Amino acid sequence: MAERRTRLDTPRELHRPLVRRPSYDSDTFGVFAEQFARFMGTARFLIYMSLFVVVWIGWNWIAPTPARWDDYPFIFLTLMLSLQASYAAPLILLAQNRQETRDKVVAEQDRQANARAHADMEFLAREVASLRMAVGEVATRDFLRSELRTLLTELDDRATESEATDSEHQPPGSEIVEPGTTT
Repeated sequence: MAERRTRLDTPRELHRPLVRRPSYDSDTFGVFAEQFARFMGTARFLIYMSLFVVVWIGWNWIAPTPARWDDYPFIFLTLMLSLQASYAAPLILLAQNRQETRDKVVAEQDRQANARAHADMEFLAREVASLRMAVGEVATRDFLRSELRTLLTELDDRATESEATDSEHQPPGSEIVEPGTTT
């Protein structure tokens, strides 16, 4: 209460209500609603409910008249089942709304992850395309081999021609002596 009076950015209430609303944690209530709805959707609940109704009808039909509390047509049982249904329906709807909210959050996260993955794939596709273009401009191994073979063949041809022309222009008796050999 003292905090409200000291905060200048919060206006004061003009009037105080006679009865204060009870405060509750909506998340705790939502968890309770989900657990309740989850339990109502089980076979155990159906078995318990069926046993309850069978025992109720059996007791009020077979028991002695003074021990019966709900004679045929079982109006009190109908009232209890209607009351249970009137509480169960909003709790189930609350649980479904909470699940829908969670599903929306998960769907949004999935959409964002898919968008990031799509952007990454587009980037990688562009990179692969640029690499293909760059590789297309680079000489391949087979191309280099064929060029080297051509150059080697040309060098061999020149060397043979040069030896042939050297042997024709060499005076008789002048032989090329390789080092380390004696004539």
